[in-house]
Amino acid sequence: MYLTIRAIVLRVTDYNDRDALLTVLSRDHGKLTIKARGLRRKNSPLIAPCQLLAYGEFTLFEYRGMYTINEAHAIELFRNLRRELTKLSLGTYFAQVTEVISQEDLPNPQLQSLLLNSLYALSQLDLSESLVKAAFEMRAACLAGYTPDLFGCRVCGSQTPDRFDLSAGQLECLGCRTGESDGIRMPVNVAMLQALQYISGCESGKLFSFSLGEENLEKLSTLTEAYLSTQLERGFSTLDFYKSLLI
Repeated sequence: MYLTIRAIVLRVTDYNDRDALLTVLSRDHGKLTIKARGLRRKNSPLIAPCQLLAYGEFTLFEYRGMYTINEAHAIELFRNLRRELTKLSLGTYFAQVTEVISQEDLPNPQLQSLLLNSLYALSQLDLSESLVKAAFEMRAACLAGYTPDLFGCRVCGSQTPDRFDLSAGQLECLGCRTGESDGIRMPVNVAMLQALQYISGCESGKLFSFSLGEENLEKLSTLTEAYLSTQLERGFSTLDFYKSLLI
């Protein structure tokens, strides 16, 4: 049986001296593991469409329960992103997050669109890496089922809360902290809160159409990173590498 998909490569793993296994995310079939025969050979025609973060069209055939690539063509390689190590490493972090929150054989077109749009923003748009990172992290958390409550203090209902509970995904005023959650709170100001509300609720095509001052962008990026990590209960080696490049 043959299957044709459009997918983005999330991970490439050596299988043997000649072949590799790809983890890809497709629009209609979710996350798939596929075998790329001969990919590790020097002149393999699969090298371009099967590289990490490549978006392509793959024709697969199924044999003994595993999909193997019969033919592949690159649609978008995000070449500008690959010219800058920090952007490439940030894109790799996005791919690792996507792999963690996606599921085998479960369609998730919104998640694929988020990843593609985020890579495009890094590659083609003149935007701060912190802005793209924060938008991706918060939207990824929402798509993974962790949409926070961003409309008022959970205790008194005030529309000007100044703390965000990373574990509960809720807002609080400084004087309203209760014993219901012993999670970490991070400070949030009005500008950051408006950005979070926008990211969580806007149309996918307008995800990066907001602005913040540099200081608030850095704070927002720190908060969204901490929130995603807290909800997923794990860290990311690719994020650690990206941050090491900024030192």
